[in-house]
Order: sequence, then structure tokens, then C-alpha cells
Amino acid sequence: MSGEGDPLLSISSSQPREGEIVSEAAGSKPTPNDRLVSLDVFRGITIALMILVDDAGKAFPSINHSPWFGVTLADFVMPFFLFIVGLSASLVFKKVSSKPQATKKVLLRTVKLFILGVFLQGGYFHGRDKLSYGVDIAKIRWMGVLQRISIGYLFASILEIWSANDYPIDSAKAFVRRYFFQAVAGILVGLSYLIFLYGLYVPDWFFEISSLNMESPVSGYGLSTQTVNCGVRGSLEPPCNVVGLIDRILLGEKHLYQRPVYRRTKECSVNSPDYGPLPSNAPGWCLAPFDPEGILSSLMAAITCLVGLHFGHILVHVKDHMQRVIFWSVFSVFLTLAGYLLELAGVPLSKPLYTLSYTFITAGVSGLLLVVLYYIVDVKCFRKPMVLFQWMGMNALILYALAACDLFPGALQGFYWYSPENNLVDITERFLQAAFNSKKWGTLVFVILEILLWGLVAGFLHAKKVYVKL
Repeated sequence: MSGEGDPLLSISSSQPREGEIVSEAAGSKPTPNDRLVSLDVFRGITIALMILVDDAGKAFPSINHSPWFGVTLADFVMPFFLFIVGLSASLVFKKVSSKPQATKKVLLRTVKLFILGVFLQGGYFHGRDKLSYGVDIAKIRWMGVLQRISIGYLFASILEIWSANDYPIDSAKAFVRRYFFQAVAGILVGLSYLIFLYGLYVPDWFFEISSLNMESPVSGYGLSTQTVNCGVRGSLEPPCNVVGLIDRILLGEKHLYQRPVYRRTKECSVNSPDYGPLPSNAPGWCLAPFDPEGILSSLMAAITCLVGLHFGHILVHVKDHMQRVIFWSVFSVFLTLAGYLLELAGVPLSKPLYTLSYTFITAGVSGLLLVVLYYIVDVKCFRKPMVLFQWMGMNALILYALAACDLFPGALQGFYWYSPENNLVDITERFLQAAFNSKKWGTLVFVILEILLWGLVAGFLHAKKVYVKL
């Protein structure tokens, strides 16, 4: 794993390297073979943000994922990843010498990314504070973050390879004509999602209750199974939505995420919006499984990759810096406003369901963040303050596995003095909490130092020209 490899969310290909832009003149235009540094910075910021919300979310529930409806800081992480995937695909596959060969590479990379996701998030690694590993195959979780990314990557890449025609781009009409079928594909996926979400009937269902999920004894949960009464269409509430129905049918109840975010709703937690004991009158579905990266919602999430793909098309075909900024800004503001209008019209924001309003707003914010980073980093070349994120973005895969998936902290906790809680990780966090006389702020400082550490690790790997890729 050496050389100028492709980081997480970029595409391994014999085509021009992801992040590389080529133009015909200097001045207000990019110079030949400039690397799109803002894309690396964007990727690095997303990794840092994931570490922040995952590790500091327990101290600051307001930045953790929304319990069901609404959007928090954590709910932008997945759309950022998907947006970057689509943008990267447009750069790598802008010139394809052999479509079958490119397709083969895409399929192989998709499979590898999916398998890695199952390995990291399927339950084999038990995470921080649990000094054990292994998973019952009958209960392994099939879906997850990398699995969703692999689906979006496959969708965007295949469309870019096979549906973009060879019309020369000399006008706005020619641009639309060249990528017309990609837009149609995105619309069809969105319409299919809406038809399923609002049209399918959700019957009553039941699930098995695991004693491991019982955080406190509650009346009505003494039975081994619990019935959830639905019998509805078009419900977007946690117990009776079509997204969960399809996952239970195709994946199986035992293969879903067993501690979903709706455990933090007021109905299911006395500490809402944080996890906590069940209220005495908690509804039966509070202990039911639900996968936030399920099948139907992942198909909808692939549209975010398609949005990133079209932002990449502007990057490829529009050569002037400010024209790119203007086009991106207009498109981003349109998506954001469309998302808010949908919410006002009654389509709630929900990351677990990946609703249409959530798709538009998060894709729009992704585009706006790209505009800001591109202007600062690639237009004004203000790069030194961003170098830590740039390093992290160039080696995002290893950081995701070791830091975001807790492989390194979990391994480090395996070395302790006399009792498991006396390990370097927990002792450092407790020391900072005592130093700041606050559990919340001590945890936040600990997480910030963690991000800085991984930034320096990424910088060391970059200096050694070591990059981990699939």
C-alpha cells in the first residue's frame, strides 16, 4: 500500500487520478494537472466530523444523530461522503477507454467496499469498552456506512460510464443533452422510493426481545416477543414505515441494527434526546430493531451521489474558477430551498428514512460547503490552515477503520492495569474531564486531541507516500 493511491471514497482506476483537473490556460483558470485540494480537504473534514459526533455525541446529544425527525450536525456526515463519491466518479470516468474494463473495476471495488463494511460494522468488532470480538453469523448486520457508500458508488459510476454520451459540450443545451439519462435515472429512483414509501401497506408485525437490549425492567416487556400494531400506509413514524418493512422482509429482523436512533425519542428514553432507561409507558416498538442504512433508504441515498456527479460535470466542463463557483452556488441554493419547501409542505426531515426533503437539504449544504472550500483552497490557495484536513482526506480509509470504527482505541484498551477501565484511553479521558472540572468539556477536548492525533498520523503517512486504498 504505497504510492499515490486513491483514498476512501475515491475511485481506483487507470483513468486520470481523482482530484486532478486539467484546463487549457492559466490566469483565472486552473493550471494543468492541478490536484483538486479542496476535495481532499472536504473528505478530511468529513472524517473529522464523523469522529467528533461519534465520540463527543455522548456528551453533547444535540450534535448526535436526530432521534428520528430533524437534522443535526451528525446527520450531514453520510450525505457529505456520498456527495464526494459522486464528484470523484465524474473526475475519474470523464474519459473511459474501455467501458467493460471500467465496469469490471467498479464492480470489484463495490464488492470489496461492501465486504469491508460488513467486516467493520457487521458486529465482529464490539467497539470501544468491550474487550471481545466475534459475531454470530445468524445475527450479523449486513448493511452499514461503507455498504451504503458502495451502493451509491456503483450507481453513480455505472451511470457515468454507460449513460453519458459523447456530445461535445459547447452550450447549456449540449450539457443537458449529454447527461439527460443520468437525470432521468435519478428521477426514476426518487419516484420509485416515494411510491414504495407512501403506497405499500405495512401490516402488524412482531419481533423477538433480547435480554441484552433491556436497559431496565419495564411492564409489558416480559414476553419473548412483542407485537407492533400497524395496518397503515404512508406512515413515516418509527414502528410502521415501509423502509423498516422491506429490511425485515429481505434482510431479516436479526440482521438489522439493534440499537436504532429512535431509542432516544421521548417515547423511548427518559433522557431524550440521549439514550436512557425506558419510560414506564414506553410503546412496544421501542426495543425493535431498525437499520439506518437499510435497502430502500440506501437507494434514495444514491441520489446524493448523483448530485455530486453533476457537480463534478461542472468541474470538468467549466474551466473558469468563478463560473464554477456561480453554477455550484445556484444549484446548491436551489436544492437547499427545495428541501425546506418540501418540509413546509409536510415531508419531514429524516436521515433514517432518507426522505426527499432530507436528500435535497443535505445535498444542497454539501454543495455549499464545496463552494466555500474550493474558493478558499483552490482559488485563493489558502491551504496551510487546511493541511491537517488535507492529509486526513488523502488517507481517509485507514482513519475511518482505525478511528471512526474504534479499532485503534479498542485495541489500546486491551492493555490495562489490574482492571479493564485502567487503560490509557479511559485514563486520558478521565484526566481531561477532571482537569476541566466537566465531564462534557473534558470529553470534547479529548475528542479534539484525538482528531489532531489522527491528522498527524495521516501527515506522517503522506510524508512517507503511504496511502491505503481498496
